Amino acid sequence: MKLKNIKYILIVSLFFSCQADNDMENSENQLISSIISGVDISDYPKISSFNPTFYDENNNKISFINSLIQNGVNTVRLKLWVNPVNEHSSLKEVKQFSSELKSLGFKILITPHFSDTWAHPGQQQTPSDWAQLSFEELKNQVYAYTSQIMNEINPDYIQIGNEINTGILFPHGRIADNQDQFVELVKQGANAVRNSSTNTKIILHCAGFQSSDWFFNIVDEVDYDIIGISYYPMHHGKSLNDLQTQLSNLSSNFEKEILIAETSYPFTLGWNDWTNNNLGYEEHLILPDYPASPQGQKDFIRDIKNLIFEVNNGIGFCYWGAERIAWDGETSINGSTWENQAVFDFNNKELPVLEEFNLD
Repeated sequence: MKLKNIKYILIVSLFFSCQADNDMENSENQLISSIISGVDISDYPKISSFNPTFYDENNNKISFINSLIQNGVNTVRLKLWVNPVNEHSSLKEVKQFSSELKSLGFKILITPHFSDTWAHPGQQQTPSDWAQLSFEELKNQVYAYTSQIMNEINPDYIQIGNEINTGILFPHGRIADNQDQFVELVKQGANAVRNSSTNTKIILHCAGFQSSDWFFNIVDEVDYDIIGISYYPMHHGKSLNDLQTQLSNLSSNFEKEILIAETSYPFTLGWNDWTNNNLGYEEHLILPDYPASPQGQKDFIRDIKNLIFEVNNGIGFCYWGAERIAWDGETSINGSTWENQAVFDFNNKELPVLEEFNLD
């Protein structure tokens, strides 16, 4: 064979090899970009007003947000209240914070509670300004409000409500009494998203996994993209195997992407202010596998991360309350209920759990 033919073959082979490598790299980058390695830091604007100082693992000062970036967090989840008692979690605050986070490269996941305060399976209070609306008027309000969120924030992901196992916007959307109306309200939110954006993904969010088949059958007619599940061992059982099995079942039965939308774990059972914590007893833990220690917290999130990526269509996880240090001082009775589950210790130093957000 002539030398120039050999050169030609080598050049062609090299071209296709490089092309294959580039295609593989692009596919990997696309896959990574669709994965959620997230934190919910909804209270950070309030906490930052107290000017806390944070430290990296080497005791060097570091900004809280830069710590998240350096440790691989790519998505920030933010709650949104309709008319809160102060500006925190208002549309104005969430819009401004989202804009700042977007400029730093974070994807944004917005969680409208469709309430003036916390919404969860135990309470889904209709906003005070909407309380006198008829059902038809309420549907229109849900559509208009969701459209406003989309137009002003344009998030990458949006939930239609928060932990809506029992419904939304009580009493009109209480599943036990008005299942059809509940579905109609959720559809209004989803339709508003679809009519505003072709890129934003819609999440429907269920607290726990035990009754999740029942719930997602109810919303089967809703146009959405992602099944979101909260998982806290103290509330939702202590078997990661059961969790993984059910998430796999959900993926198979409903053909949706799967997200662990909320989870967390303590690094201690101690406290750093005088505000009662949500979790403080050994009975709340998964023992002996995950003690309340920095390593136990890290190991729990490591296994949650591995678990969700072993589930078909599993796209990631979001750590709730990452920012909730004891921001108001050691004697505060109106401070943090979550400082023993934050990702910084009682000296505001990075905890090892942050390493688990890196997807490399």
